[in-house]
Amino acid sequence: MPAPTRRTLLALGALTGLQLLCGCTDDHPAVPKPTAADPDRPLRLRQLAATDALLADYDAVLATAAPADADRLGNLREDVARHREALAATLPSPSAAASGSASATASGSATASPPAARTAAELAAAEQRTAAVRLADLAAASPELARTLASVAASGAAHAAALGDTTAPAPAPSASASASPSAGALPAADTAALQAALAAEHAAVYGYGVVGAFLPAGPQREDARSGYSAHQARRDAWQRVLAAAGASPTAAAPGYRLPFAVKDPASAAQLAAHLETQLTAAYADLAATTALREQAAAALRETALRAAHWGADLPALPGLAAAS
Repeated sequence: MPAPTRRTLLALGALTGLQLLCGCTDDHPAVPKPTAADPDRPLRLRQLAATDALLADYDAVLATAAPADADRLGNLREDVARHREALAATLPSPSAAASGSASATASGSATASPPAARTAAELAAAEQRTAAVRLADLAAASPELARTLASVAASGAAHAAALGDTTAPAPAPSASASASPSAGALPAADTAALQAALAAEHAAVYGYGVVGAFLPAGPQREDARSGYSAHQARRDAWQRVLAAAGASPTAAAPGYRLPFAVKDPASAAQLAAHLETQLTAAYADLAATTALREQAAAALRETALRAAHWGADLPALPGLAAAS
């Protein structure tokens, strides 16, 4: 999460008093201290340009949308506007962000850009393309920006699904295949974040066992079975990563307290949505790590998609609760 500091009034008063006592005057204007360059600035400007293009696509589709679709599209567009706010958070001012975004768009205009979206299907494709732009900057981003990019990319994937794009995105490296650092290779902060994600997966595996027990045979139970298997696979993969790094993987608790009573298919589906939504926070934190960003972003996208599938009302920034 962005971790957004004050004390000058007393010091200024003391300085004024000191000048009066010594009779000193200073006619030279204060020289402002140089501010440190923001290493994320080029990435943020590129992301803002992509976001502005996506907002323009939404506006084009909304201009001809049927009234029945306008509310749904408007809600998705509001999410994208929230994405823009989060990506511009550390830039000097809204006007600077706007001009920087415009220059970033201009600098990228030499490359072929897709035509403006005119249909929901084209808008879904634009969401998928923009999500890919988010993920492309993950490795170079600061931990704070990496969390935001992973969250916004997950939101974009959920938007694409809501717009009818059910095609699977290009597979990111799986945790078991690519996240296999040598022993001792994980920094302490990465290990702590991964242990938290593993603990969340233990809880999800337990919870999906309850979910499946209350669903009748049919598509929903198959969805629950699929979710159960996916979380088992993630759990096992993270255990292997931690063991390879020389850490003892967090063990599952003997039991877990459910957030509410589950007694029928409706409450079982509600529990599945809750489990997936809770997991988004663990994977947003894991996306700030140095060694496991791609895997965390992939896991965040998958759990956000499952949460939406189970009926969760995802925030604009999945996993970043305080910013949503």
